[in-house]
Amino acid sequence: MPLKPAVPFHVLDNDAGWEPVPGGAPGVEQKMLSGALDETAKTGVRTRLIRFQPGTVAPNVFLHDYWEEVYLVSGKLVNGCDAQGQGGTEFAAPAYACRPPGTEHGPFTSAEGCVFFEIQYYIGADDGS
Repeated sequence: MPLKPAVPFHVLDNDAGWEPVPGGAPGVEQKMLSGALDETAKTGVRTRLIRFQPGTVAPNVFLHDYWEEVYLVSGKLVNGCDAQGQGGTEFAAPAYACRPPGTEHGPFTSAEGCVFFEIQYYIGADDGS
């Protein structure tokens, strides 16, 4: 059984198809590309684009039990700021992060806005977490 169905090359509309990230901070949006992640059953893989509107602050520290890989496509993202968006370390595109299960990250902010490509997945009991 494949992890995800095949998705042929197709044109993406960079303006349409965005929706708020469920449970996310205002101004953080997603565009699902493929797959699904079942956090209850701890199975699956999802690929999506994440967009921070200019001035967005995501004030929480994130911690999850799945793998996450992030490639910053455009803009600048600050990781490790406070809940008001102050401080932290700024990264400009292109930038990459790989977060094994249990890796704390955030809070985040982006003064000018940014877009990143994200893959999240479970790989089983032997994933080292």
